[in-house]
Amino acid sequence: MSSAKIGVSMLYRLGDSFNRMVKRLGTENTRCIEILDDGAHELSKTRVSLLREVAKSYDLEFTVHAPFADINIASPSRTILEVALKRLEKSLYYAHALDAMLWVLHPGAKTGISQFYPDAGWKQNVESIEELYAKAEHLGVNVAIENLPAKYWFLMSSPEDFCRFYRETSLPIGIVLDVGHAHLESQVQPFFDQLADKIVHIHVSDNHGVNDDHLGVGYGTVDYDWFAKTLKKVDYNQRIIVESCTHVPESLQKLMLMLNPEQSAFDAN
Repeated sequence: MSSAKIGVSMLYRLGDSFNRMVKRLGTENTRCIEILDDGAHELSKTRVSLLREVAKSYDLEFTVHAPFADINIASPSRTILEVALKRLEKSLYYAHALDAMLWVLHPGAKTGISQFYPDAGWKQNVESIEELYAKAEHLGVNVAIENLPAKYWFLMSSPEDFCRFYRETSLPIGIVLDVGHAHLESQVQPFFDQLADKIVHIHVSDNHGVNDDHLGVGYGTVDYDWFAKTLKKVDYNQRIIVESCTHVPESLQKLMLMLNPEQSAFDAN
């Protein structure tokens, strides 16, 4: 039996109004909810207050996904970078106000001029993470970095990228292993082989190894039987968040049965 907590990301409801999304929270058949601080669900003091009330009513715990639309913490433009960091600092503040268990951060990405400034993007990425981590530590917010696909120009996609990051910094910051992203790079097993002790949070969805489709679990080519066995082998006991945009209740149920076949879906949490 796994001691991991299985939850759901509200990514699949990002097209809904914030209030409509909130009304869904008590019906998700899990107590672990990941809120996206982006798009129509951008957080504010009023929205945080509402989420706290809902959490109390349904005994929920939240993680917060930092904003990522038009955000690049490795931007070569100082003006754009400063705006992005201010937006992320605001998100950190709301994660703190929400008593979020974790704040999920995307790494920086290359740009159309990165080829002219070799390694500058990587250095800025590290500096931005260090700055955000210091602010998060001051607020008492836990932060972890998500792996993003290199095919979409992101800077931290492989175990080697994360190992480089750990060599160059002393930050005790964990990894959010996005299984769908890792599958696009054929890196799911390497992450567990090399950095299992650094994985503190997991996103699951499926795809066919080509595009980041966010399919339901079992609707792509990710080997989730291997994944479930590996989680038990490494004794993973943190959160696993379903980040599918289709077949979400089914995906939640599948994972719960894979990891805790002798328990009911709700009791598994």
